[in-house]
Amino acid sequence: MVSIVRTAGIRGIEGYLVTVECFLSNGLPDKAVSEAAERVRAAVKCCAFDWPVSRVTVNLAPADTRKEGTVYDLPILLGLLAASGQIDEPPRDCVFFGELSLTGALRPVAGALSMALAARDAG
Repeated sequence: MVSIVRTAGIRGIEGYLVTVECFLSNGLPDKAVSEAAERVRAAVKCCAFDWPVSRVTVNLAPADTRKEGTVYDLPILLGLLAASGQIDEPPRDCVFFGELSLTGALRPVAGALSMALAARDAG
């Protein structure tokens, strides 16, 4: 199942929308796990959810824009939980962004105002 979660990024001082697509497929989990996946995995376990026992693929679009930092932790977590059927898919007219602590607590991120304005402008 593919789950789609809307988020935002920051380029300079301008916010822009990002789509997070999470896909779970048959097969063993990928051993090449990024730093974000390790933070999300810890948060999933600390929040009493189950990490999917399958191959996890996460796509952040648009692909032509560099995306880095912790701002995508929360939408990746929501996408994986929705793709695994542990929660309902978040509404597509909402934007989610935030850093996760290893316990699953939500932390603020830089550029939140610019990202919120981009979300507002996009409707």
